[in-house]
Amino acid sequence: MPKLIAILNVVAWAGFWAFGYLALTTNPEAEGRMTIALLLAAAGGALGMWAYFWLVRHSERTGYAKPTRSRPRFDADESVEG
Repeated sequence: MPKLIAILNVVAWAGFWAFGYLALTTNPEAEGRMTIALLLAAAGGALGMWAYFWLVRHSERTGYAKPTRSRPRFDADESVEG
């Protein structure tokens, strides 16, 4: 499963860059093409970010990467409360 998500990540980011380029460089008078390219670029970016964060969480759970050292933000510091 992680290899499939990694492949999805690469394909999604490739789609983001390819369709993003098309959306930025297309003739402004071709509104339909620009809109479709923009929607496909946004979908590729969203899917790429989801896949990337899934891979990061998976690598932390399996021990391949060290877990982040951050703590939940809702924990109050004792020194601040007094």
